[in-house]
Amino acid sequence: MLDPKIDFYGVFSDVSGDDLEWWQAARDYCDSIRGHVNEAWENAEYNIPAVEDAARRGLVRDGIDIAGMKPMSVRANRLIALELARCDASTATAVIVQAGLAMQAINMCGSEAQKEKFLDPMSRMEVRGAFALTEPDHGSDSIGLETSALRDGDEWVINGEKKWIGHGSVGHIAVVWARMNNGEVGAFIVDQDTPGYHAETITGKASLRGIPQAHIRFDNVRVHESRRLPHANSFRDTAAVLGGTRVGVAWTATGMAINCYETALEYASERIQFGRPLIKNQIIQQRLADMLSDVTSMLLHCRHVLDLEQSGTLSEKQAALAKVFCTRKARSVAAQARDMLGGVGILLENNAMRHFADIESLHTYEGTDTIQSLIVGKTITNVSAYR
Repeated sequence: MLDPKIDFYGVFSDVSGDDLEWWQAARDYCDSIRGHVNEAWENAEYNIPAVEDAARRGLVRDGIDIAGMKPMSVRANRLIALELARCDASTATAVIVQAGLAMQAINMCGSEAQKEKFLDPMSRMEVRGAFALTEPDHGSDSIGLETSALRDGDEWVINGEKKWIGHGSVGHIAVVWARMNNGEVGAFIVDQDTPGYHAETITGKASLRGIPQAHIRFDNVRVHESRRLPHANSFRDTAAVLGGTRVGVAWTATGMAINCYETALEYASERIQFGRPLIKNQIIQQRLADMLSDVTSMLLHCRHVLDLEQSGTLSEKQAALAKVFCTRKARSVAAQARDMLGGVGILLENNAMRHFADIESLHTYEGTDTIQSLIVGKTITNVSAYR
């Protein structure tokens, strides 16, 4: 599925069977939306019908088992993320928000009744979900969240604010993380049309313009006890959900870097300057080789992390290192590609500029580069630099 000029070591040349079929399904889907991606990004429009089409193809799952649907392995799920991001990071992020965060929160922390009620329609994008954790004053230190959920009989009363919440203003439900009476963190499935739920789409973004994020205010929002996720009882449960998406960011960053490298190689092969193709210049060949080295390293990271994930031994610290490494390398590859294209590198039609801008969001969300580095640093020094 990856040209040997991209997967230079054949890291994923052994993909076959159902996993290969899922990968091809993701590629076919991307071919169907590619013509609309840049227009949606430029106009800051969320192409909901396109994401609904991904759901109809079974791609909005994050590997969750759902009755009547074809099984999806961990490897297939990660390859889908890579392929979606290779096309468009906004689309890949929409799937991460829906399946990797909102659905997985319910899958990992919800009751059987909640799973039965929500997971199937969410996998079909009939119910769009948000994952409301980050707050205006608590991003990297999300463990210090201030949003409260106080018990009042059979209901919980939620007050507070959340920010940068995907699907928070264009969805149907939000999984809201809040501090309960006992001081621990719990999660609640909140309908977005509940009185007191006020969401405003954040404007002025220069990155991930193809998916909206929201600033949400909760003003005495009442939620029945049946909507509390019973297995979300501390921030450790929150972190367990985030661990999976952190790995997903490494894969999506790799997909973006692959497309930037592909774009640069194609352009350098066709562009004539001073009477000859750019690729005949030594400096261009060296830069392409450097980009390929970064992409190869990212693929190797993803492959080994996949082995750990499949064996059930992947740790939060290992996921943090993968996220840091791959987003840093993707930034470098995107910058090289944009520069190599010269003036046309700033045009959306050549994709590199969109990836160049979008990777800044991936570099930041699901734990900033600095915080992930400090998680690794704490592991190797046994000294905490942040708490």
